[in-house]
Amino acid sequence: MSDNKLVAEPRTQFGKGAARKIRRDNKIPAVMYGHGTEPVHITLPGHQSMLALKQSNALLTIVLDGEEQLALAKDVQRDPIKPVIEHVDLVIVRRGEKVVVDVAVHLEGEAAAETVVTTDHSTLQLEVEATHIPESLTVSVEGLEAGTQVLAGQVELPDGAVLVTDPEALVVNVTQQVSQEALDAELSEAEAEAGIEREESDEDAAAAAEASTEAAAGGDADAGSGTASDDA
Repeated sequence: MSDNKLVAEPRTQFGKGAARKIRRDNKIPAVMYGHGTEPVHITLPGHQSMLALKQSNALLTIVLDGEEQLALAKDVQRDPIKPVIEHVDLVIVRRGEKVVVDVAVHLEGEAAAETVVTTDHSTLQLEVEATHIPESLTVSVEGLEAGTQVLAGQVELPDGAVLVTDPEALVVNVTQQVSQEALDAELSEAEAEAGIEREESDEDAAAAAEASTEAAAGGDADAGSGTASDDA
């Protein structure tokens, strides 16, 4: 993972009002802590930080008062509506130091026909070197048949990474696709058991009316044939 260098400023004003003013100036309030040091409150450049923090577990080089410090973005608080970062928690790390992080699981390929692929764990927790955090873990589902399961312990990890998540945890589950007819039958059975009477839809009513009309027309034709035979 490449370092992202951000020049920070010390922050001395706190509270919601101060934070709003910082964001209005296109900057981001943040706090940096770890390794037994006192928390350091800083302000980060808005645009550069937004770009650097697009990737989860971003490793940053924070430049404060001319000194550089490696830090891992531990918690990024984002506005639920606007594309704005409200606050960042940074953990101080050292080169070669091991950290525990959640890494996203990425699926590639297509499973066998008429199957459904579900992801039970979208991330796996790993212990890795702070400077070698993988962006994602790739799991291939190419050609997997229904009934196949991929467990956490079966996922290929980068060199040096140690799995923290339970190795027996289900990551990917491949099941047989259920037809619409089977779903309808299952729904009807469930409704019948629950005593639910489904109202007739417009389509069903139209189909029933058409069938009734055809039956009546057939009966009239039969009656007409019988009359002609009697007259003969």
